[in-house]
Parts: sequence; C-alpha cells; structure tokens
Amino acid sequence: MRRRWLVATPVLLVAAAWLVVAWGRQGATGPAEAAALATADRGAEHVTLSLVSSVLAVAVALPAGVVVTRPRWRRLRGPALFVANLGQTVPTVAFLALMFTVTGLGWRTAVLALWAYSLLPVLRNTVAGLSGVDPAVVEAARGVGMSPGEVLARVELPLARPVIVAGVRTAVVVNVGTAALASFVGAGGLGDVIQIGINNQRDRILVVGAALTALLALAADWAVAALDAVARRQPYEAWRARRASSSAP
Repeated sequence: MRRRWLVATPVLLVAAAWLVVAWGRQGATGPAEAAALATADRGAEHVTLSLVSSVLAVAVALPAGVVVTRPRWRRLRGPALFVANLGQTVPTVAFLALMFTVTGLGWRTAVLALWAYSLLPVLRNTVAGLSGVDPAVVEAARGVGMSPGEVLARVELPLARPVIVAGVRTAVVVNVGTAALASFVGAGGLGDVIQIGINNQRDRILVVGAALTALLALAADWAVAALDAVARRQPYEAWRARRASSSAP
C-alpha cells in the first residue's frame, strides 16, 4: 500500500497542478494576466531556491547534530540549538530585510534566509534521534569490537533515521512555503504570482500562486519520503544478496 501511494502521489500532484493552471488561464482577461500565469519559469526558480537552501541546511545541521551528541562535545548542544533557533525566532520577512542590508537584492539573500530558517528542524531531530538510541545497544556494538565510527554509521544513525528524516521533511516543506516570500527581495519564485494577484486584486491569480506553492510543498515531502524509502531498501537488498550467495552450493 505504501509503495502504491509513493507511485500515485506524483501523478496526482502533476494532474492537480495542471488543473490549477488551466483554471487560472481560463479566467485570464488579458495578456498581462496570461503572462502572470505563465508559471513554468517561476516554478523552476521556486524549486531551485528551496532545493539549494534545504541541501545546505542538511549539510550543516546533520553533521552538527552528530557532533553535539558525541560525549566530548555535548556541552555545545545547548548553544548550537540556541543559534539554530534564532533562524525561526525572527520573522521571515524581518530576516529577509536584515539579510538585504548585508547582501542586497537577489537570489543569494533569499537562499541565506531560507537556509537559516531550515536549520532548526534538522538539527533538533538529529539530536533527538541520536540521543534516543538505547545505550545498551551502543554498548553491545562496542562489545563486539566496532570502532566509534562504525557504531555511529551502522548502529546509531540507522536507528535514529526515522526521527532525522522527519526533521528533514519538516524543514523542506516549511522551506518551500517560506520561499514564496523570496519575491520581496527580487529572487523570483511562485511568490511573484501571489504578489501580482494581490497588487492587481485578482483573486484567481492569487489562488493559482498559493495552490501551486502548496502542491510544490507536497511534492517536496513526497520526494524526501521516496528517497528515504530507496535508501532504506538498499541495505536490505544487499543483505539478501549476500545471504543468497553464502547459501549457494
């Protein structure tokens, strides 16, 4: 059932996006509105903003979460979570305004703001997941001769994976929704469509931009879940292949 849902979800999302755009274009009253509803380029900008900032957030927060759960560096856990929490404590628009004063208008400002906004869910869930691993399991792994790196890679991270992935999914979904505000600093994205609808008091354009942003967030959540399903299945397939080869005459 889960596999069928993973396969059916992108088909449903693409169909829903096509229906939303078709509905919007059907109500366009002139060339200006038709141009505003040409969402392919803005959608690509939105995906790029969300993807780059999310990858950067995972690349920073995941290793940081691993480091602050090691016995030698546990005293840094509180400060690290405090720093990551600053990104979500400050309102997004205010953070964009602060970044604008440093880096100016454009794509870089939006990516840095979204990156800071995405750090906390990944870092917090990484810390929670690794801290929740049963110490007895870790001691048993050490008892069979595993090195600290092997314990982390083969025991702790696999056991903490569901919690860590939940944090990544939360960060990515929030990131896609927040990226709509990138239009305020000239970074493009589907926020431009929403802004055009607001400025021109055209509810149809506004609804199209908001609906496509929501569908893109659902697509991002599906993508992370699909990658997790593939990553989870590969070790099982490798184990089954080794078992088959060892039992062969």
